[in-house]
Amino acid sequence: MFEIILSILVLLGGFFTLVGSIGLFKLPDFYMRLHGPTKASTLGVGAVLLASAIHFSFKTNEISLHEILVTLFLFITAPVSAHLMAKAALHIKVKQEKRTINKSD
Repeated sequence: MFEIILSILVLLGGFFTLVGSIGLFKLPDFYMRLHGPTKASTLGVGAVLLASAIHFSFKTNEISLHEILVTLFLFITAPVSAHLMAKAALHIKVKQEKRTINKSD
C-alpha cells in the first residue's frame, strides 16, 4: 500500500508538471502563460517532494526536513514571483490577448 501511495503522488506530480509545461508552450500571451508554471507545476513539484518526504521519512525513521523545507520555499516563492512578474509586465505594457484584457478599466 505504501508503494501505491508513493506511485500515485509521483504520477500526479508528473501529470501536473506536464500540464504546466504544455500550458507554458500552448497559451498565447504572457499573462496566460504565467499560470502554467506557477499553478500546475507548483502542484506537480509539491506532489513529488511530498512523495520523497514520505519515502525517506519511513526509510530512515526520521522526519525528512529537506523536502518539507523545499516544498515550503516553493509554495511561498512561486506565487510571489508570479505576482511580481505580472506587475512588471503590466508596468512595461506587455501586449495582451483580447481574452485577458480587464473590461472594468
